[in-house]
Amino acid sequence: MLLHFYKMNGAGNDFVVIDNRDLSISLDKDQIEALCDRHRGVGADGLLAVEPAENGADFKFRYYNADGGEAEMCGNGARCFGRFTAALMDESPDRVTFETIAGTLAAELVDENIRIAMSEPKDLALETGAAVPGLDATLRFVNTGVPHVVAFVDDLAGTEVVKHGAAIRYHEAFAPAGTNANFATVLEPGHIAIRTYERGVEDETLACGTGMVACALMHHLLTGAPSPIKVDVKGGDTLEIGFEKTGDASFNKVTLTGPADFVFEGDIEI
Repeated sequence: MLLHFYKMNGAGNDFVVIDNRDLSISLDKDQIEALCDRHRGVGADGLLAVEPAENGADFKFRYYNADGGEAEMCGNGARCFGRFTAALMDESPDRVTFETIAGTLAAELVDENIRIAMSEPKDLALETGAAVPGLDATLRFVNTGVPHVVAFVDDLAGTEVVKHGAAIRYHEAFAPAGTNANFATVLEPGHIAIRTYERGVEDETLACGTGMVACALMHHLLTGAPSPIKVDVKGGDTLEIGFEKTGDASFNKVTLTGPADFVFEGDIEI
């Protein structure tokens, strides 16, 4: 089978994108993993599939991690999905809606950037009680569409992201689904830098949208920094997280604003 695909990236988080609005493409876990392989495939952190909406939105969003497993959401992937699907529509829209496992989201085109209205965070815990050897940091938790642990550290550059990230990802406290792991440091009030170990990729990635949201909300809760909060990622971009606080530890109108770029398109035999 010859598969037509597009390659996109959002702040360095990269994706294979396929147009499956006619539902003619059926990929299994091994095929998705092979497509995302950086040596023998296209190479990506995950795969995005555009499918027809079922509940009134413009499109349905399907996201698969590099290991072929389907995930609820991906913030950077959602921005790429928004730019990609806007190009599919007859008229150039300012806003596109799409259904995800985490709920219906909206993408707005803001100059050269894409702003995603994220799902409301849940299951927030400023103290999880969990710890991993060699990491002197409090492990905090929030689900921003997918589960995330946030650890603020003094030396971000020197943090062993893969080692500590894997230990957190597979920690019994977050079983059986596991969690993503983020390490953050404060550059100045309202401006943080992060590094992320992504579940499903099982490695550090250049950016993670839902991880940025998790870290920004934790920064607000710990310091009172107002919205929007700037977040620097390993890929070199700075993104903005907007939100409204509705309670002691609850939020709505959470947004993620940043770049989403086409890289190339092609065909590959699968």
